[in-house]
This record gives sequence, structure tokens and C-alpha cells, in this order.
Amino acid sequence: MTIDLFKKFDPILRDYNNLPAGEANPFTVSMEKILSPTTAIINGRETILAGTNNYLGMTFNPECLAAAQEALNHEGTGTTGSRVLNGTYNSHKQLEETLKKFYDVRHAIVFSTGYQANLGVISTLVGSRDYVVIDADSHASIYDGCAMGNATTVRFKHNDPENLDRRLTRIRKSDPEAGILVVLEGVYSMLGDQAPLKELTRISRGHNACILVDEAHSVGVFGESGRGATQAQGVEDQVDFIVGTFSKSIGTIGGYCVSNHPKFEALRLVCRPYIFTASLPPSVVASATKALELISNSNLRRKLLNNSLKLNTGLDHAGFNMGTTGESPIAAIIVDDQDMAIAFWGGMIREGVYVNLALPPATPNRLNLMRCSLSAAHSFEQIDFMLEKFIAVGNQLGILRKIAKLA
Repeated sequence: MTIDLFKKFDPILRDYNNLPAGEANPFTVSMEKILSPTTAIINGRETILAGTNNYLGMTFNPECLAAAQEALNHEGTGTTGSRVLNGTYNSHKQLEETLKKFYDVRHAIVFSTGYQANLGVISTLVGSRDYVVIDADSHASIYDGCAMGNATTVRFKHNDPENLDRRLTRIRKSDPEAGILVVLEGVYSMLGDQAPLKELTRISRGHNACILVDEAHSVGVFGESGRGATQAQGVEDQVDFIVGTFSKSIGTIGGYCVSNHPKFEALRLVCRPYIFTASLPPSVVASATKALELISNSNLRRKLLNNSLKLNTGLDHAGFNMGTTGESPIAAIIVDDQDMAIAFWGGMIREGVYVNLALPPATPNRLNLMRCSLSAAHSFEQIDFMLEKFIAVGNQLGILRKIAKLA
């Protein structure tokens, strides 16, 4: 008899099979037609998109669309090869030059996804005699980069400089010559909190560690020219590697790493996710290049954060248990019960608002979250509509009555 390799997933499958059928199932939702950066047809009706990470609305930017269409017409639908074979076009090199100019650095390398950027850079930089020290709430791509490499992985408490210091002190006492890579995130995706980068980089430097910051949710959102939390907190000169993605503020797909390290180009020769993956299609490269030229627009960032503040403040005042504050483009409601969170999501989709249902183990501290990611393209009228529906569904489920604040 053949051993069932799926047996270990039986608990997950039981939970999945117990989900509501039809349109209330968050794992089977389909966007039938995209109307704009903030609206789509879902289940046959127009729905506001409040969970897409399309922070600056670049997916429908006319200049990005025009650049993508021109590349599609002139260079085709794909490269059919990796960067080290036939998959490097002049446009790929131009995109890397644009990244270098945007970040004011000497080196940039583009990957086919943001996930692969973390997977490739982390697993390649640290070897069997090294340590990689990560925040406990790190993204799955960071954890998987650690797993793919041969280094010893050490976690520290989320955004806790003192705990990081203790971890690094212990490593240095046991192995004074060890290579150490500290991996941080500018903004953490579930609750939208920023890392205290000044303290964390100071401590890391004090222990002679290299530093990588993932700016996936902060590039285009923070900083004088939109370079992210490292720029906003004034620590760019303390960070060795910055990883980012094109799938959020840039509005397409892909990832990258930038650096001033003098040996950085060695990654092109030894990084397996870079060497063995087909390169980005020319249309994606063209739209990403154009978006990078546009995201320094401070008006977009100001509108985005104003939108987030309006939604977070409105939800907080309504009596929801908030995990966010409005200081990032993310708004997250904490729901105590997982079944209630699933029902909440279903109620919102029926009311014409799409949000992210975030459940353990993808969330910190095993929280059940209704997570929104705002866009600069959202109007205040759309946010008022979201608030109206959140409050209506919250009242239907009795959530507001349970946690409403005392007057």
C-alpha cells in the first residue's frame, strides 16, 4: 500500500473543508474583471478592493501601461531564459541602472519575484560557519531563505533591540570570528509596524554584523524620495543590503537587491534562484522601470498615508480592536475567534468590500486579522463606504458590542 504523503496535511484539509461554500469562502474568491486599482467585479458585482498592496495605484498608471505595451509589442511576451543565458535584455540592465540611480548605490540585481530576492540573497550570503539573525515576525521568504542556506538561524523578539543585543552578544562570545547577517523589515506586513532601525542597526554594527533590510512594504511609502524606512529613519549608510519587491508600490511583479558592497556582483555567479529562474518579461521590466521613475512623487505618499489614517481612525472610533495605528498603509482589525473572522470576511465581501483574511500561522502571535492595505488611488468616499460596511457587519456579528470602548 502506498504511503499517503498528504497525511500530514489532514488537519489543514479538515479546516478547509469546514469553510463556508460559495462566495463566502475566502480561498476561492476570484476577481472576474479588474475595473481600476481600487475596484473589481467579484461574484458578479462591483467591489471595492481594500486588500491588494497596490499602495500607489501603479497598476493602472497610464505611463506604466504605455511602457509595458510598447515593450510587449517590440520584445514579445517573455524571455524564455534565465539572466545568465538568453534572459538578459538591454531593458533588464536599464531597470538595474534605474534602481541604482533611485537608491544612489553602486550595485543592483533584479530577481523574478520578491520572494526569490530574499530566498536567493539570504541563502547565498551566509554559509555553514555563519549566523543569520532574524526578527521573529519575519516574512516567510526570509525564513525560507534561512532554511535554504546552511547558516545557523537565530531569532530575536519582534522589534526588540535589547533582545537582539543579547542574541548577538551570545554569538560573539561563542564565535568571535563568525560571519553574522541581521535581517530586518522596514514595515511588517500584517500589522504595519515599522522596525526601530536606528537602534537595531546601531546594535548590529556594534557586534560587527552585516545588515539586510527588506523594504517590501515601505518602498514608495516612506522616505523623502520614497526609498523606504531606511531613508525615513536616516540609516541607509548603516545598511549593507536592501531587498525590495515590484509587486506592491511598483504595481507589477519581481524583486531586487541593492548594495554598495564591493563584491556584490559575485551574486550573479553563485545565487541559485537568480541563475536558474527565467527572467522577467519585457513588459514587466518596462512598467517597473517607469514606476520607479514616478514613485518619488510625495503627493502620492501623502495621499496614501492620509487614507490609512482616515480608515484606521474610523475603525478605532467605531470600537474595533485595532492592531494598527494609521502610521503605515495597513489597517488590521483583530478578531478573537477564527470562525468569527471567517464570517466577518464573508459579510464584507457580500457588502461589496474585499479585504484580506489573515490567519495563523501567517500572522504574529496567532492573531486572526481582517487586514486592509490602502492605496493612494482610494477616494475618501470609498473609505467612508468601507467604514460603513465594516460597522454594519461588525454589528451583525456582535463584535462591536463585545469590545466597544467606554464613553
